[in-house]
Amino acid sequence: MDVEKKLNLKVEIDSRSGFCFGVINAVKKAEELLDKGEKVYCVGEIVHNDEEVARLSKKGLETIEHKDIENIMNSNILFRAHGEPPSTYIKARSNNNKIFDASCPIVLKLQKDIKNAYENGENIFIFGKKDHPEVVGLMAQTNNKAVVFENLETLRKVRLPASLTLFSQTTKSLDKFHQAVDFLQKQGIDISVRDTICRQVSNREHELKTFSKQHNKIVFIAGKNSSNGKVLHNICKQYNPDSYFISSVKELDNRWFKKEDTVGICGATSTPLWQMKQVKEAIEAL
Repeated sequence: MDVEKKLNLKVEIDSRSGFCFGVINAVKKAEELLDKGEKVYCVGEIVHNDEEVARLSKKGLETIEHKDIENIMNSNILFRAHGEPPSTYIKARSNNNKIFDASCPIVLKLQKDIKNAYENGENIFIFGKKDHPEVVGLMAQTNNKAVVFENLETLRKVRLPASLTLFSQTTKSLDKFHQAVDFLQKQGIDISVRDTICRQVSNREHELKTFSKQHNKIVFIAGKNSSNGKVLHNICKQYNPDSYFISSVKELDNRWFKKEDTVGICGATSTPLWQMKQVKEAIEAL
């Protein structure tokens, strides 16, 4: 029996999913250089998506670690959208390298605001993932003196000052950020709230609530290391229990689907459109 006729799946890609403008800019800069035949080194993975990293690697983009910079001379070094601490700029320039800075402008503004607040003597708290590359860059603006917390459980263990200024990693959950604000206010802390969550990310939370409920099944695509992907997939799961997380089309399982299911495909701000189209075609072929 023809399987395709048996399942008759209707598949829709969420038009609001995919690269945010910061990632689009970083990938565009990399491709422009690579298409000219230039050798390009990227400090850290250009995006938290193995499939996209592999695609650009085939074009010649080489991913390096921060410790590798001192051994690279007279070359092109690309900074990804996450932003970098000042020390990375110094290292990259020291060997006559040319820097192509694709740091997201929202992240750069956040770095500047945190630096100003720190120099003003404020106690800086950052809602974010401690080892995330964006947060590493933010911490550097405070000589690593800021307090980073990822959840309320961590925050409860911190010795709180009488007053503090609260910032956030740009890709964190807006709802959880507000929970942290409420917690601190209930502790009687004099808190200055600086909502620095990117609305391109936070707006997707609300959009995905509607999108998830419109389909029988949801297939969410993101790299396993995507912080934003984990947040958005949890939103899908909350509003549609039949939501599945994959990082590659190879991870699809036809047992997830039933006859005439409507299937919604969505992804993180680090998920390329070509990958969502690839998954759509694979599901339609079931």
